[in-house]
Amino acid sequence: MARAGSPIGRVTRGTTGTNRLRRVDRWIARRPELQRAADPLVVDLGYGASGVTALELHARLARSRPKVEVRGLEIEPSRVARAREQLAAVRAGESSFAPDAAVSFGIGGFEVPLPDGRRPAVVRAMNVLRQYDEADVPDAWRRMAARLSPGGLLVEGTCDEIGRVCTWVAIGSDAAPRTLTVSLRLAGLEHPSIAAERLPKALIHHNVAGERVHAFLSALDAEWERAVALAPFGPVERWRRALQSMTDAGWPLLERARWRLGETTVPWSAVAPD
Repeated sequence: MARAGSPIGRVTRGTTGTNRLRRVDRWIARRPELQRAADPLVVDLGYGASGVTALELHARLARSRPKVEVRGLEIEPSRVARAREQLAAVRAGESSFAPDAAVSFGIGGFEVPLPDGRRPAVVRAMNVLRQYDEADVPDAWRRMAARLSPGGLLVEGTCDEIGRVCTWVAIGSDAAPRTLTVSLRLAGLEHPSIAAERLPKALIHHNVAGERVHAFLSALDAEWERAVALAPFGPVERWRRALQSMTDAGWPLLERARWRLGETTVPWSAVAPD
Protein backbone atom coordinates (compact mmCIF):
# COMPACT_ATOMS: atom_id res chain seq x y z
CA MET A 1 0.00 0.00 0.00
CA ALA A 2 1.09 3.56 -0.67
CA ARG A 3 2.10 5.69 2.30
CA ALA A 4 -0.03 8.74 3.04
CA GLY A 5 0.93 11.47 0.62
CA SER A 6 2.97 9.16 -1.63
CA PRO A 7 2.13 8.59 -5.31
CA ILE A 8 -0.44 5.88 -6.00
CA GLY A 9 0.73 3.21 -8.42
CA ARG A 10 3.99 1.50 -9.20
CA VAL A 11 6.96 2.20 -11.41
CA THR A 12 6.60 0.66 -14.87
CA ARG A 13 9.16 0.08 -17.61
CA GLY A 14 8.96 3.67 -18.76
CA THR A 15 9.55 3.02 -22.46
CA THR A 16 9.31 6.35 -24.28
CA GLY A 17 9.51 6.96 -28.02
CA THR A 18 9.60 10.22 -29.93
CA ASN A 19 6.39 10.71 -31.93
CA ARG A 20 4.96 7.51 -30.49
CA LEU A 21 1.70 9.04 -29.28
CA ARG A 22 0.92 11.24 -32.29
CA ARG A 23 -2.32 9.41 -33.12
CA VAL A 24 -3.95 9.81 -29.74
CA ASP A 25 -2.62 13.38 -29.38
CA ARG A 26 -4.31 14.48 -32.59
CA TRP A 27 -7.54 12.84 -31.48
CA ILE A 28 -7.44 14.66 -28.14
CA ALA A 29 -6.78 17.96 -29.91
CA ARG A 30 -10.27 17.85 -31.46
CA ARG A 31 -12.17 16.81 -28.37
CA PRO A 32 -14.84 19.19 -27.09
CA GLU A 33 -13.75 18.40 -23.53
CA LEU A 34 -10.52 20.26 -24.32
CA GLN A 35 -11.83 22.88 -26.71
CA ARG A 36 -14.60 24.03 -24.36
CA ALA A 37 -12.68 23.78 -21.09
CA ALA A 38 -12.53 26.94 -19.00
CA ASP A 39 -9.12 25.77 -17.74
CA PRO A 40 -7.43 23.83 -20.58
CA LEU A 41 -5.08 21.82 -18.39
CA VAL A 42 -3.99 18.40 -19.67
CA VAL A 43 -2.08 15.78 -17.68
CA ASP A 44 0.37 13.35 -19.27
CA LEU A 45 0.27 10.63 -16.62
CA GLY A 46 3.13 8.14 -16.58
CA TYR A 47 5.14 9.71 -19.39
CA GLY A 48 8.08 7.37 -18.77
CA ALA A 49 11.83 7.72 -19.00
CA SER A 50 11.72 10.93 -21.04
CA GLY A 51 9.52 14.01 -20.89
CA VAL A 52 9.32 14.25 -24.67
CA THR A 53 5.75 12.93 -24.87
CA ALA A 54 4.48 15.80 -22.69
CA LEU A 55 6.32 18.33 -24.85
CA GLU A 56 4.93 16.77 -28.03
CA LEU A 57 1.44 16.70 -26.52
CA HIS A 58 1.59 20.42 -25.80
CA ALA A 59 2.89 21.25 -29.28
CA ARG A 60 0.04 19.33 -30.92
CA LEU A 61 -2.75 20.61 -28.68
CA ALA A 62 -1.58 24.23 -28.83
CA ARG A 63 -2.30 24.36 -32.55
CA SER A 64 -6.04 24.27 -31.86
CA ARG A 65 -6.09 25.39 -28.19
CA PRO A 66 -3.31 28.00 -27.81
CA LYS A 67 -3.79 28.44 -24.04
CA VAL A 68 -3.39 24.74 -23.24
CA GLU A 69 -1.10 23.68 -20.40
CA VAL A 70 0.44 20.24 -19.98
CA ARG A 71 1.59 18.75 -16.68
CA GLY A 72 3.68 15.58 -16.87
CA LEU A 73 3.41 13.26 -13.86
CA GLU A 74 5.65 10.32 -12.96
CA ILE A 75 6.08 8.21 -9.85
CA GLU A 76 9.84 7.81 -10.21
CA PRO A 77 11.70 10.94 -8.97
CA SER A 78 14.67 10.35 -11.28
CA ARG A 79 12.36 10.51 -14.29
CA VAL A 80 10.94 13.81 -13.09
CA ALA A 81 14.46 15.17 -12.62
CA ARG A 82 15.43 14.15 -16.14
CA ALA A 83 12.27 15.68 -17.63
CA ARG A 84 13.00 18.95 -15.85
CA GLU A 85 16.51 18.92 -17.32
CA GLN A 86 14.98 18.43 -20.75
CA LEU A 87 12.59 21.30 -20.07
CA ALA A 88 15.50 23.54 -19.10
CA ALA A 89 17.07 22.83 -22.48
CA VAL A 90 13.77 23.75 -24.14
CA ARG A 91 13.66 27.02 -22.20
CA ALA A 92 17.21 27.75 -23.39
CA GLY A 93 16.16 27.32 -27.02
CA GLU A 94 18.14 24.12 -27.45
CA SER A 95 15.31 22.06 -28.94
CA SER A 96 12.62 22.18 -31.61
CA PHE A 97 9.94 22.94 -29.00
CA ALA A 98 8.77 26.47 -28.21
CA PRO A 99 10.92 27.90 -25.38
CA ASP A 100 7.81 29.27 -23.67
CA ALA A 101 5.79 26.05 -23.96
CA ALA A 102 3.35 25.81 -21.03
CA VAL A 103 4.73 22.48 -19.81
CA SER A 104 5.78 21.41 -16.32
CA PHE A 105 6.68 18.16 -14.56
CA GLY A 106 6.03 16.75 -11.11
CA ILE A 107 5.79 13.60 -9.04
CA GLY A 108 2.44 11.85 -9.02
CA GLY A 109 0.44 8.75 -9.81
CA PHE A 110 -3.22 7.81 -10.15
CA GLU A 111 -4.16 10.42 -7.53
CA VAL A 112 -3.18 13.10 -10.12
CA PRO A 113 -1.84 15.79 -7.75
CA LEU A 114 -1.85 19.30 -9.18
CA PRO A 115 -0.81 22.71 -7.80
CA ASP A 116 -3.53 24.91 -6.30
CA GLY A 117 -6.09 22.13 -6.44
CA ARG A 118 -6.60 22.49 -10.19
CA ARG A 119 -8.53 19.82 -12.04
CA PRO A 120 -7.51 18.79 -15.55
CA ALA A 121 -9.79 18.89 -18.55
CA VAL A 122 -8.03 15.80 -19.90
CA VAL A 123 -5.83 13.09 -18.42
CA ARG A 124 -3.89 11.01 -20.93
CA ALA A 125 -2.56 7.73 -19.47
CA MET A 126 -0.98 5.77 -22.31
CA ASN A 127 0.98 2.53 -21.88
CA VAL A 128 0.58 2.69 -18.10
CA LEU A 129 -2.04 0.09 -17.17
CA ARG A 130 -0.67 -2.39 -19.71
CA GLN A 131 1.77 -3.51 -17.03
CA TYR A 132 -0.91 -3.91 -14.35
CA ASP A 133 -3.41 -6.70 -13.74
CA GLU A 134 -6.86 -6.36 -15.26
CA ALA A 135 -8.35 -6.36 -11.76
CA ASP A 136 -6.47 -3.11 -11.06
CA VAL A 137 -8.09 -1.23 -13.92
CA PRO A 138 -11.44 -0.13 -12.41
CA ASP A 139 -9.79 1.40 -9.33
CA ALA A 140 -7.19 3.22 -11.46
CA TRP A 141 -9.94 4.59 -13.71
CA ARG A 142 -11.93 5.76 -10.67
CA ARG A 143 -8.97 7.51 -9.09
CA MET A 144 -7.96 9.34 -12.27
CA ALA A 145 -11.51 10.23 -13.29
CA ALA A 146 -12.22 11.62 -9.82
CA ARG A 147 -9.61 14.30 -10.44
CA LEU A 148 -11.10 15.53 -13.71
CA SER A 149 -12.89 18.83 -13.99
CA PRO A 150 -16.67 18.49 -14.53
CA GLY A 151 -17.18 17.15 -18.03
CA GLY A 152 -13.52 16.18 -18.30
CA LEU A 153 -12.04 13.24 -20.16
CA LEU A 154 -9.69 10.38 -19.27
CA VAL A 155 -7.93 8.75 -22.23
CA GLU A 156 -6.35 5.39 -21.37
CA GLY A 157 -4.78 3.01 -23.85
CA THR A 158 -1.80 1.35 -25.44
CA CYS A 159 0.30 1.62 -28.59
CA ASP A 160 3.25 -0.14 -30.18
CA GLU A 161 6.78 1.18 -29.88
CA ILE A 162 6.61 3.41 -32.96
CA GLY A 163 2.99 4.48 -32.78
CA ARG A 164 1.66 2.65 -35.83
CA VAL A 165 -0.86 0.60 -33.85
CA CYS A 166 -2.78 2.42 -31.14
CA THR A 167 -5.99 1.87 -29.17
CA TRP A 168 -7.59 3.85 -26.38
CA VAL A 169 -10.69 4.11 -24.21
CA ALA A 170 -12.44 7.43 -23.59
CA ILE A 171 -13.69 7.60 -20.00
CA GLY A 172 -15.90 10.27 -18.47
CA SER A 173 -15.55 12.03 -15.14
CA ASP A 174 -17.97 9.42 -13.74
CA ALA A 175 -15.30 6.76 -14.50
CA ALA A 176 -17.63 5.13 -17.03
CA PRO A 177 -15.99 4.08 -20.32
CA ARG A 178 -17.64 5.65 -23.36
CA THR A 179 -15.83 4.51 -26.48
CA LEU A 180 -12.99 2.44 -27.86
CA THR A 181 -10.87 3.85 -30.69
CA VAL A 182 -8.57 1.81 -32.94
CA SER A 183 -6.01 3.84 -34.92
CA LEU A 184 -3.71 2.14 -37.44
CA ARG A 185 -1.11 3.05 -40.01
CA LEU A 186 -2.84 1.79 -43.14
CA ALA A 187 0.19 1.62 -45.43
CA GLY A 188 1.41 -1.96 -45.35
CA LEU A 189 -1.45 -3.10 -43.10
CA GLU A 190 -2.14 -6.83 -43.46
CA HIS A 191 -4.89 -7.35 -40.90
CA PRO A 192 -6.63 -4.73 -38.71
CA SER A 193 -6.78 -7.28 -35.92
CA ILE A 194 -3.12 -6.50 -35.26
CA ALA A 195 -4.73 -4.04 -32.84
CA ALA A 196 -5.50 -7.03 -30.60
CA GLU A 197 -1.88 -7.00 -29.44
CA ARG A 198 -2.30 -3.42 -28.19
CA LEU A 199 -5.78 -3.41 -26.74
CA PRO A 200 -6.22 -1.59 -23.41
CA LYS A 201 -5.79 -3.78 -20.36
CA ALA A 202 -9.56 -3.85 -19.78
CA LEU A 203 -10.00 -5.66 -23.12
CA ILE A 204 -6.80 -7.43 -24.09
CA HIS A 205 -7.63 -10.70 -22.32
CA HIS A 206 -11.14 -10.75 -23.81
CA ASN A 207 -10.16 -11.16 -27.43
CA VAL A 208 -11.57 -14.69 -27.52
CA ALA A 209 -14.55 -16.25 -29.26
CA GLY A 210 -17.81 -15.25 -27.64
CA GLU A 211 -16.61 -11.82 -26.49
CA ARG A 212 -17.73 -8.59 -28.16
CA VAL A 213 -14.26 -7.21 -28.83
CA HIS A 214 -13.33 -10.44 -30.62
CA ALA A 215 -16.43 -10.15 -32.80
CA PHE A 216 -15.56 -6.54 -33.60
CA LEU A 217 -11.97 -7.27 -34.64
CA SER A 218 -13.05 -10.37 -36.58
CA ALA A 219 -15.63 -8.33 -38.51
CA LEU A 220 -13.01 -5.66 -39.19
CA ASP A 221 -10.63 -8.28 -40.60
CA ALA A 222 -13.35 -9.82 -42.74
CA GLU A 223 -14.44 -6.52 -44.29
CA TRP A 224 -10.82 -5.49 -44.87
CA GLU A 225 -10.35 -8.72 -46.85
CA ARG A 226 -13.56 -8.19 -48.81
CA ALA A 227 -12.43 -4.68 -49.74
CA VAL A 228 -9.21 -5.95 -51.34
CA ALA A 229 -10.48 -4.98 -54.80
CA LEU A 230 -10.00 -1.34 -53.78
CA ALA A 231 -6.35 -1.87 -52.87
CA PRO A 232 -5.13 -0.33 -56.17
CA PHE A 233 -6.84 2.92 -55.13
CA GLY A 234 -4.87 3.04 -51.89
CA PRO A 235 -5.30 1.75 -48.35
CA VAL A 236 -7.47 4.68 -47.27
CA GLU A 237 -10.15 3.85 -49.84
CA ARG A 238 -9.97 0.19 -48.85
CA TRP A 239 -10.33 1.12 -45.17
CA ARG A 240 -13.29 3.38 -45.86
CA ARG A 241 -15.05 0.62 -47.79
CA ALA A 242 -14.40 -1.85 -44.99
CA LEU A 243 -15.83 0.50 -42.37
CA GLN A 244 -18.82 1.39 -44.53
CA SER A 245 -19.56 -2.31 -44.92
CA MET A 246 -19.38 -2.74 -41.16
CA THR A 247 -21.79 0.16 -40.73
CA ASP A 248 -24.15 -1.39 -43.27
CA ALA A 249 -23.99 -4.63 -41.28
CA GLY A 250 -25.14 -2.80 -38.15
CA TRP A 251 -21.91 -1.96 -36.33
CA PRO A 252 -22.37 1.45 -34.63
CA LEU A 253 -19.17 3.07 -35.89
CA LEU A 254 -18.62 6.68 -34.82
CA GLU A 255 -16.50 9.65 -35.94
CA ARG A 256 -16.79 8.97 -39.65
CA ALA A 257 -14.72 12.07 -40.49
CA ARG A 258 -11.68 10.37 -38.96
CA TRP A 259 -11.88 7.18 -41.00
CA ARG A 260 -9.39 8.65 -43.49
CA LEU A 261 -6.78 8.68 -40.70
CA GLY A 262 -6.97 4.94 -40.21
CA GLU A 263 -9.25 5.27 -37.21
CA THR A 264 -12.53 3.81 -36.14
CA THR A 265 -14.41 4.40 -32.90
CA VAL A 266 -17.22 2.34 -31.39
CA PRO A 267 -19.38 2.79 -28.29
CA TRP A 268 -18.02 0.89 -25.31
CA SER A 269 -21.19 -1.20 -25.25
CA ALA A 270 -20.16 -2.70 -28.60
CA VAL A 271 -16.93 -4.18 -27.20
CA ALA A 272 -17.44 -4.35 -23.42
CA PRO A 273 -16.44 -7.61 -21.73
CA ASP A 274 -19.25 -9.98 -20.89
